[in-house]
Amino acid sequence: MTLIKKFIIEFGMGMDFHGQDVNKAAGKAIKDAISRSCLIGLNQIHGLTEENLNEKMMIEAIIGVSRPEDLNIEELKKLFPVGKVTITARKGGLTTAGLFFPGFGDTDDTIEAAIVCVTVSV
Repeated sequence: MTLIKKFIIEFGMGMDFHGQDVNKAAGKAIKDAISRSCLIGLNQIHGLTEENLNEKMMIEAIIGVSRPEDLNIEELKKLFPVGKVTITARKGGLTTAGLFFPGFGDTDDTIEAAIVCVTVSV
């Protein structure tokens, strides 16, 4: 039996300035978190390879947005290039005043901000 251990925890933040779309904000937060991580130790320390990476690498993402029930979890999982991904949506993030330009897709004058915590375990 293999014991799974946490390898890295990274945070990301993303905003949808126009359109108030929690999925766009969450997607940007995910990309922000994973763009700052080079997990070289997966290979050099843990011996993971291209052949077993998807099987042995576990990714947990916790996403906070103002309307977690509106997140498309299956689409957001596709933003992770490798690993077994689970996503948990929570009420959080931030909604703040912005500009109301209907031509830009706005439904009101707010900006939707999301935060994500990504944990990689092996």
